[in-house]
Amino acid sequence: MFDRNAMAQLKGLRDELEAQNERVDATIKGTQHRYGFAITADGREVFVPPDEMLKALPGDKVAICIRPAKNKKGKQGKPGRTVAEIERLIETGVDEFVGHIVQKGKAIFVVPDLAGLSRWLFIPPHARSGVSPGDLAHCALLRHPIKDGKPSAKVLSSFGEPGSPGIENQYCAARAKLPPAWSDKLAQPLIDAASKKAPLEDTARHDLTSLPFVSIDAARTVDIDDALHAEVTANGWQLSVAVADPTAYLKDLADVTALVARRGSSVYFHGEVIPMMPEGISHGLCALAEDTPRPALVCQMQISEDGAIGHFEFHKAVIRSHAKLAYAAVDRYVTGNSDDLIAHANPLEALVQVYRTLRERREQQELVMEERREYRWMLGEDKQIAEIDSFEKLASQHLVEECMIAANKCAATFLRDAGAPGPFVVHGGFREDRVKETKTFLQKHRPDLAETTLDTLAGYRAVLADLGGAGHSLPLREMVNRLLSRAILTDQPGPHMGLATEVYTNFTSPLRKALDFFVHLQITACLEGQTGAAYPVERLADITRAIGRSREAVTAADRRLTANYLKKLKQAGRTRFMGTVSHITSSGFTVKLTDTGLEGLIDLRPDDEKFSFDKWTMSLTSTTRRFKLLQSVEVDFAGAPAEQDYLAQFKLVDGCGLKPPKEPTEAQSEAVTDTSQTKAPDEDGSANAPAKDTTN
Repeated sequence: MFDRNAMAQLKGLRDELEAQNERVDATIKGTQHRYGFAITADGREVFVPPDEMLKALPGDKVAICIRPAKNKKGKQGKPGRTVAEIERLIETGVDEFVGHIVQKGKAIFVVPDLAGLSRWLFIPPHARSGVSPGDLAHCALLRHPIKDGKPSAKVLSSFGEPGSPGIENQYCAARAKLPPAWSDKLAQPLIDAASKKAPLEDTARHDLTSLPFVSIDAARTVDIDDALHAEVTANGWQLSVAVADPTAYLKDLADVTALVARRGSSVYFHGEVIPMMPEGISHGLCALAEDTPRPALVCQMQISEDGAIGHFEFHKAVIRSHAKLAYAAVDRYVTGNSDDLIAHANPLEALVQVYRTLRERREQQELVMEERREYRWMLGEDKQIAEIDSFEKLASQHLVEECMIAANKCAATFLRDAGAPGPFVVHGGFREDRVKETKTFLQKHRPDLAETTLDTLAGYRAVLADLGGAGHSLPLREMVNRLLSRAILTDQPGPHMGLATEVYTNFTSPLRKALDFFVHLQITACLEGQTGAAYPVERLADITRAIGRSREAVTAADRRLTANYLKKLKQAGRTRFMGTVSHITSSGFTVKLTDTGLEGLIDLRPDDEKFSFDKWTMSLTSTTRRFKLLQSVEVDFAGAPAEQDYLAQFKLVDGCGLKPPKEPTEAQSEAVTDTSQTKAPDEDGSANAPAKDTTN
């Protein structure tokens, strides 16, 4: 028996060893297995064994004790190996989520659609809200597992069974945690507050109702953001771009910037739109409807005959759209195929002249995005893809686009010259961490450009214009995309390398985009003589996050619709398609189908042959086959597994991508010739007697 002194010494030793263990806060990272990791503030990943992971969920902020790892016999393991023991929950990373309902025995569970979480969560009988096994549901955490490892959830709403019309959009919107569509309860207070404003009576607004603006948009568009007018001047043209001004109704409302930034933009799913603003405001008060006075911000620009933008001014104004013209009708008029719009001949002719001049100058001095074939999905009553059409942009769409770009450049210049904190759209060109790789790329493919200064507008434009030109054996312009940075929203002016312009922002879609709404707030503040920011600068980060969530939701919904469509074609006997390699990595490549534009993955890792990846030619090569960017391929649809988020999977048709047979070298050719000349005579005495016919 130990005496009391010995026991006290042992306890003291144990406490001393315990005190030596490190205690830190960490964030739980789940895996598809039972174990996980705790990520500390300094970036360390500490192993969390399965028994401890039962107490946590992915994203949880927890207090952990880092202990030496033990082996299977309970003794201390290899020196230096540690494990995390979860001591306390600080904040859970799971609140609301989506998933599918399953049944085991009489118990009902939800399988959460959360990265790094593979366990089922029990749903008590009182929290099921009438769901059935197989349903997709929107759920919330009811009980955290920190105490006993037994979490539970409750159902907030059911989307219904897979295959229900529109379920793909609803499910993916909830998964990305997008704000819901505007219900009457949410929208009406905002509409009521906006309706009390009277911007049309504001004497500080210029009366431009007599200027014959026209809107050019899709025939069914209601939330029309912009209207155009152009007239010939002694030195070129005056182009006026009027943009609907929702800030005239909303700028003084409490928390309006937070509300708009949280949504980021209108979200365009196929077959459904979640608008950024309530329709009672965007359609009822602001849209530039035909023959209706509306408040607008108007940019009036002097355009020279060579397409240069000279003097420009911004005005708070009241305008009246004199006509709503459809893209198709304007295109027919512009191309000389119809006289239906002869009543608008003068302003349309002037707009066409301005468009061509602006476009030509941009092509010569800036960068114009490469034309791509676009695709239109037609959905049936079941909200599934019924048909896909391909088309090219109309000249009328390009006309509007050039006018919008001109106005956007003026808006950015106006804000910069006023010393305003943007907001600006800045694109840095080549990634700073890829400059050395970019130089090597140019040295290999365009050595005459290798010493070009890449961080200047002139240098960047020279490189991109050259890479996008004709005559290269490889698609250099597409290959360099992986080296480019993403555009960012910022309160500091800077160049937009992608457009090769000194400064840029977006001004022309304030009914649909939060950034444009903020630009309107800031321009209006400057026009009214205010200094400083007209919006909280931190909201730009909110907009960026919101746009990312929207993109995630739309992409996920599109994947599901694509998978359903390809499965339907497969059931009808069509599985084989032609496509092109649109993206390539070390493990495989993405294929874009020629007829429909749908994309799916070719995974070459299970292939019998081993492929090597060459990042300098963006190609995958095996002993017998080779694949490179933009190469034509023939594929079969293989499926769209849920565990890969329904991304379509393709398999290569036999013989696809085979290397061409090697041409014999000159020495080999001569050897063959010499052999034929010295061949021994056959039995009949001839050197090249035909083979005997052994067929019956």
